[in-house]
This record gives sequence, C-alpha cells and structure tokens, in this order.
Amino acid sequence: MANTQSDLAGGRQWSVPVRGALAVVASVLVNAALVWALDAAGVAPDFRALTYPPVVFLSAVGAVGATVVYVLLGRFVDDVDRTFVRVAAAVLVLSFLPDLGLLAADPAATVPGVVALMVMHVVVAAASVAALVAGGAPR
Repeated sequence: MANTQSDLAGGRQWSVPVRGALAVVASVLVNAALVWALDAAGVAPDFRALTYPPVVFLSAVGAVGATVVYVLLGRFVDDVDRTFVRVAAAVLVLSFLPDLGLLAADPAATVPGVVALMVMHVVVAAASVAALVAGGAPR
C-alpha cells in the first residue's frame, strides 16, 4: 500500500492555514539567514532592499499571498495543486521584473544584490509550493 502525504505526517493532514504559516516561517527564516550571509560577505552594503525589515516583511507577505491564492483556487478549479504550481511559477517570473528595475532606479543596487533578491523570491515560492501542495487539497 502506498503512503500518502497525510500517512507520512502521522496520519493527519494539516489545514491550509497551518501549512501557510509554515510557508511564512520558512520563507522568513531562510531569507533572514540570506540577509545575514550577504551582509557578512559585503554584498551591496548600501542596498536597503537587502536589509531585514523589507526582506522579512515582504517574505511574509508573499507567503501569505500564496496561501490566499491557494485557498481561492481550491474554490474554483478541480486540480488545485497543479494549477497553483503553474500560477506560482508565473508569479515568480513576474516578480523578477521590479528587481531588475532596481538596477536602473537605485544607485546602491548591484547585480549581485539584485540576483540575491531574485533568489529570495525563489525561496518564498519554493517554501509556499512545498508547504501548500504537499499537504493535499484545501479543506
């Protein structure tokens, strides 16, 4: 007999709000660690976008937004997980555009700093997809 995700988690499935909270925590912790590492390495020291307040806040907002989208998709589409992964991928690609704009608009922005921001977007997307899709359809 094949094990399902809920079997592997002790026989119970976590609710979408709990999984969303896990996505928020994972996103914030990983991205805060990246800020620490980037600061220690001296990557774009004057680039405010790579400081804790905006990174922590926007990481949390991104994961909460992903959770809301996941819940809404659960109400309107049959294959929530597949659709969510596609939407998340599209939003991830679009989220890189403002970062690229920072290269032109912010004199403190550097290519390594902007690439680091893009990596942080990938962290939020990956944490959200992993947490939300792994637990099964919204309930």
